Amino acid sequence: MWKYADNSPNLSKKMSFGGLSNKFFVLLRLNFNQMTLLDWLPITKKETDLRGWDEVDIVFVTGDAYVDHPAFGAAVIGRVLEHNGFRVALIPQPNWRDDLRDFKKFGKPRIYFGVSAGCMDSMVNHYTANKRLRSNDAYTPGGEAGFRPDRATVVYSNILKQLYPDVPVVIGGIEASLRRVTHYDYWDDCLKPSILVDSKADIGVYGMGELTMVEIAKAIQSGKKVNELTDIQQTFFFQDKKQPLPDFKGETIELVSHEVCLKDKKKYASNFRHIEEESNKKHAARLIQEISNQRLVINPPLPTFTTEQIDASFDLPYTRLPHPKYAKRGVIPAYEMIRHSVNLHRGCFGGCAFCTISAHQGKFVASRSKESIMREVEKVVEMEDFKGYISDLGGPSANMYRMKGKDERLCEKCSRPTCLQPTVCKNLNTDHHPLIDIYKEVDAHPKVKKATIGSGIRYDLFLHDSTPEENKTMGYDEYFRQLVTRHVSGRLKVAPEHTSDAVLKLMRKPKFDMFVKLKKKFDQINEKEHLNQQLIPYFISSHPDCYLEDMADLAVRTKELGYHLEQVQDFTPTPMTLATEIYYSGYDPYTLEPVFCAKTKEEKLAQQRFFFWYKPENREWVKNALRRIGHSDWIKLLFK
Repeated sequence: MWKYADNSPNLSKKMSFGGLSNKFFVLLRLNFNQMTLLDWLPITKKETDLRGWDEVDIVFVTGDAYVDHPAFGAAVIGRVLEHNGFRVALIPQPNWRDDLRDFKKFGKPRIYFGVSAGCMDSMVNHYTANKRLRSNDAYTPGGEAGFRPDRATVVYSNILKQLYPDVPVVIGGIEASLRRVTHYDYWDDCLKPSILVDSKADIGVYGMGELTMVEIAKAIQSGKKVNELTDIQQTFFFQDKKQPLPDFKGETIELVSHEVCLKDKKKYASNFRHIEEESNKKHAARLIQEISNQRLVINPPLPTFTTEQIDASFDLPYTRLPHPKYAKRGVIPAYEMIRHSVNLHRGCFGGCAFCTISAHQGKFVASRSKESIMREVEKVVEMEDFKGYISDLGGPSANMYRMKGKDERLCEKCSRPTCLQPTVCKNLNTDHHPLIDIYKEVDAHPKVKKATIGSGIRYDLFLHDSTPEENKTMGYDEYFRQLVTRHVSGRLKVAPEHTSDAVLKLMRKPKFDMFVKLKKKFDQINEKEHLNQQLIPYFISSHPDCYLEDMADLAVRTKELGYHLEQVQDFTPTPMTLATEIYYSGYDPYTLEPVFCAKTKEEKLAQQRFFFWYKPENREWVKNALRRIGHSDWIKLLFK
């Protein structure tokens, strides 16, 4: 049973779990012990009344259900603002189709409305690579679809500007972050301007925005108007292009205007190099772009979080549970996946061409302290539904913990979007011992039976060319042995993505030979330790520069390794990735040379069929395709 807090005017009103028995409800009942509604951020007027609030400082609207956990953006932003003394209320998954009562329930906030589509871009959340509507939503109770609109940031922001035209609207989250400048929209198959245009929001925050959201709140509270907030890092906003640019001490780079981008794909592609490089520099330039009679200004990102800063964010008083309001509606799949997991760091220096992590979280890794990590582990093991198994000790890439430049003065001048390709940077400290230490300490916890690693690993970090001395000093073999023998739950998932060296080069991924080397070491450890575990590779079809011949090569090479592929996907162009810019424009932004892309439904389906060459319905088609591309000799390799 849970109840209202003792200082509540509704002390006598208690709420019990009754006779409900679904899995989610049982988990909540176990973990709600001794908790009250005041342990969550308020999402109803009743909860603000319980706090005795007559007004709210900041109202945050999100497309996700509210899970009070550090893996969910709305909870992080809300908790950080709360920690800084602001009264924060959340409106999770408001109904945008009715009389808009959800948007009105807290009234007019004193400082601003914050808006996010949620942890995913709403279009990626709703549609497959083939633009088919998905039947579920992992961030909604019961996995039920239909609780957020397409282009949620735009819809929510427009509603708020309609209802409260004089209240600032601040947009953020991954949807706004990756649409901050002229971008290709796969679902409408066109270029769109900065999301500020359609959303009518006053200012945008990109990247991991908790510190920026606090700075905006403090500035407005001090008496500044939102249009005066021109010097806050990690923000983007519009100004009349006739106005002088705000003062700025660093370099300013002017991007090709939105109107020119619409007319010239090559010039549009040229923008991306500046966008990607300045997103990942220690000392970035300010970017500007003209859109009609306005000027978009994108201020540089904040410095990478210090260990103290990231610890402070993770150490806030999260309940680590969904709000009690959802108890009768079923499991929230995204929460189910991570409820017994611990995130060790943010950021990724892999720079994969199809990935948005570095564009949103940054290239440089911010790592938590061991003490903060172990405090969270302690919270996990004390959860009453914990059975001894931690599902992940990870991050965007599981094995980048504590990794940074050996000489950070060199990093100050670096503009490479990836530290791993074409080779691992010689200045990168790839020491795995700090991570091994975390694994071993968690492993030794008396309440932990097993901690598995669910996040993907970058195997080029420990399999690249190295001397025996470096291997030992950096813990490469020790790390992989520790991982395979102690932290795999039957299957270790990795992402070679392709077999073609040309495709992998454009993807910024290591050559396929390195995956073969990984599999050999994996199999050797399993044989020696008498373990029955599998190495499961992920692959992508229809990536830029991938021809049908490359997919045929993939079929042959994976078949030689004994695979009938399961974990595969068709490339989906999402805003602000190198692969997406190439897909739309046809040019590599770094060389401005043309690049082939499979675009038609027929081309994409043909590439996908090579994943499943072994299915009876595909065999004759694959044989004929091999003859057409001049590789009849491969028929025997596949079907002998």
